[in-house]
Amino acid sequence: MKTLKNILIVAFLLLTSSCKKFLEEKPASFLTPDANLSSAKVARALANGSYQNLSGLLAGQSGSYGGNTWNLMEFMTGKANSDLGQTGYVNFQTLIYSNTSFYFDTWWQQMYLGVGATNLAIQKIPTINAAGLSAADKTNMVAEARTLRALYYFYLVRMYGAVPKVVEPPKDLNLQIPRVAAKQIYDEVIIPDLLEAEKSTLPWSDATGKISMGAVKSLLADVYLTYAGAAINGGTQYYAESAKRSLEVIQNGGYSLFSQYTDMIVPANKNSKEFILQVQYAASIPVTNPLTSLTIPNYSNISKYSDEYGSVWPTDQFIASFPAGDKRAAEKQFFYTSYPGIKDGKIVTFKNHYIYKWFDVNAVTTTAKSDLNYTIYRLADVMLMYAEASNRAEGSPNANAIEYVRQIRARANLAPLGAMSQTDFEHEVWLQRYFELCFENKMWFDMLRTRKVHNDVTGNWDDFVGHKTVFNATFTEKQLLFPLPKQETDVNPKLLPNNPGFQ
Repeated sequence: MKTLKNILIVAFLLLTSSCKKFLEEKPASFLTPDANLSSAKVARALANGSYQNLSGLLAGQSGSYGGNTWNLMEFMTGKANSDLGQTGYVNFQTLIYSNTSFYFDTWWQQMYLGVGATNLAIQKIPTINAAGLSAADKTNMVAEARTLRALYYFYLVRMYGAVPKVVEPPKDLNLQIPRVAAKQIYDEVIIPDLLEAEKSTLPWSDATGKISMGAVKSLLADVYLTYAGAAINGGTQYYAESAKRSLEVIQNGGYSLFSQYTDMIVPANKNSKEFILQVQYAASIPVTNPLTSLTIPNYSNISKYSDEYGSVWPTDQFIASFPAGDKRAAEKQFFYTSYPGIKDGKIVTFKNHYIYKWFDVNAVTTTAKSDLNYTIYRLADVMLMYAEASNRAEGSPNANAIEYVRQIRARANLAPLGAMSQTDFEHEVWLQRYFELCFENKMWFDMLRTRKVHNDVTGNWDDFVGHKTVFNATFTEKQLLFPLPKQETDVNPKLLPNNPGFQ
């Protein structure tokens, strides 16, 4: 909780109309909880401040070379490897990580900084009365902040379980706050925030990358699907609530699947078509998407980047688990195995498959500055959420669910499905989520909420507890929650006891 003191200050980001300016604007001053708030620009600045820690989803790890918060959820699946020992990947492959291991502290800090910024926006925006700022404008800005607060807490409860409930800016620096159960965070913060955001008049999509109604409902669909599942066991009725929201996004949001997978790595397509919610990056600002360089093979000399990391790449067993003919496993779709050298143009063949999902060609070959966003929700994800939730809610797959899975498979050059039981259809949906959303930080959370893991060697669906990875490590109940970071429990003993299996 040491880092929670930082939530007293939110960087002031001036409102502009374009996505580029929204990203490029430099802080002009700082806002504190007792600041004089009297303009529409200040209200927009507070709302914009709520977005800052979305970059925490791709935050660098102190003390690591090639370490990034994104790495953690991929290493944990047992389906990822690394070229760099400095990423700490061995600790996660062998499941010997502890409360001092990489990433746990950075995730905690970044998500609570985000919570702090949203708390300030939610408290202060309604009090601002200024020319050009309507009641609807304020309601929508608060809806943005509430959605982001729900998202930050959604990450926290899935990773750590019980966490401190902080829903307003602190009045003093006495920040030794105990944890409350994850279900309480869902019931009192995450779900109420999203239900309030649903009442706003936010547009279904937003080309500048701000929260839209599509983002609100996609997140709520994910929350309800998780809430109904094994981690919370909130009740089977929440599958229907999840399906309701995802269907609204599919039918009303105006989103559509890209025809080609490589359309997703064209910078001009950011915040459009299939993309519902993304972390915003741009080549024109100092902080660009780190995944482009992180996923280039280590010292392969195929790019203009001074550092090529190879931080995360898929295991051979995961690649082999794709069905025969699946386009997603083809060269330069989701993965690649060779590329021309940057100096002589001769083909460099890699020892492994590497991730192509953040391969910005212009950055790799010319600028060394990635112009790609990082996706939190896209239409394919929501279509598969609907298929899973409606199948559970109704006891069998309905026509829409079958059609959405057909579309996902068709883009991958896979044949339509025949008649399937509820269980077989669910397994197919889970498998499509594995393949379609691989290395987008989805798989680990799917494993936790379903308590199932696809065995890439046998093809079976193993129980989570007892699953043996290709690294010969076995998941136990200890893996269901991450440890609370030692630096947090040291300054706030009220967080203890730690999660099972950790000091």
